[in-house]
Amino acid sequence: GYTIFLAGDFQAVNLYLYPKLSYDPVADFAPVTLVVQYPCAMIVPNSSPARSVSEFIAHARASHGKLSFATPGHGTAPHLAGELFKRAAGIALTTVPYRGAAPAIQDVIPGRVDVFFNNIAPLLSLMQQGQLRALAVTTAKRSPAAPDVPTLAESGLPGFDVSGWYAFFVPTNTPAPIVRKIHADTAAALADPAIRGRLEELGLFVVGSTPAELGRFLKSEMDKWGPLIKEAGISIRE
Repeated sequence: GYTIFLAGDFQAVNLYLYPKLSYDPVADFAPVTLVVQYPCAMIVPNSSPARSVSEFIAHARASHGKLSFATPGHGTAPHLAGELFKRAAGIALTTVPYRGAAPAIQDVIPGRVDVFFNNIAPLLSLMQQGQLRALAVTTAKRSPAAPDVPTLAESGLPGFDVSGWYAFFVPTNTPAPIVRKIHADTAAALADPAIRGRLEELGLFVVGSTPAELGRFLKSEMDKWGPLIKEAGISIRE
């Protein structure tokens, strides 16, 4: 048998987050295919005075850094999306890291924190029930699961495009014919209307890239996040 690694967006950032990483995310793995990407949603409590991104930015500026920004964990895609948003908007927010999305959501709903970035999938039912207010999504395209929610790029931050993602990698010593076979089988599965439809219902963008495209994508992600992580002083010490 062969080993297949389903990696998340951490594959692009662990090198910068951990002072001592026991593997090289580029040299030790061969790319197979970028399976899906997903947007993070920018969420505020219903009690927030902000009903749009521009209103939130104005509120944050008037609060002079007193607003809190919840993340589901240090170095996660939602955390980095929020850090990039702070810089793009030119505002200061106090970062509050949680151990996962669930406890953060429990504090966002009653307004104990002011804004939360997270994978949109677990937020959809709460958005539909009116328990949370979504101001925007972080990807360049709107989410198929929440088409009425604008993108940050549409909301006054042109060029803003951040996604979480999942991709298949294999060890670098995997024979090329096996890599091609895994890629072809994955592409066939993603082309199945039932599978594609279910993934889109969850707010995911189905990709199914080639190995070369995934290799270029990983490099672009590392180039994007490495400098920001260093500038923001984000690190994880085991």
